[in-house]
Amino acid sequence: MARKALVAVAARKRHSPTRARPRPNWPAIRCLAALTDGAVLVDIRSLEQRIVEGEVPGAILIGRNVLEWRLDPRSDARIPALARSDALIIVICSEGYASTLAAASLRRIGLRRATYLHGGFQGWKAAGLPTRPAQSLG
Repeated sequence: MARKALVAVAARKRHSPTRARPRPNWPAIRCLAALTDGAVLVDIRSLEQRIVEGEVPGAILIGRNVLEWRLDPRSDARIPALARSDALIIVICSEGYASTLAAASLRRIGLRRATYLHGGFQGWKAAGLPTRPAQSLG
């Protein structure tokens, strides 16, 4: 029953008007325009997922389990440059499900422009946008 409820919440959030959606027929530069205009792409996938799937160059890596602490403007653990109510934060996961819920959570804590990438990393990659192998930790 809990899984059905979670799927229902994710489905409602996926149809929210606040999402960023790359389209395969857009040139990469147009999809990247929001990022060059100050939007921030936050990748919440685990290292293991990034090793298997790859990464988006320039994405900020913040684990899902600490996302709200790092982006809540009131948190002592915040990243000051990102934890702003006016920041356009685009959350990305593997397929767009976890990022749907993460973006909704960020909006609840005051990041009113938080959104997610429809289709997640898989959608980004399918649109032909830039990817790279995961960067090593050290």
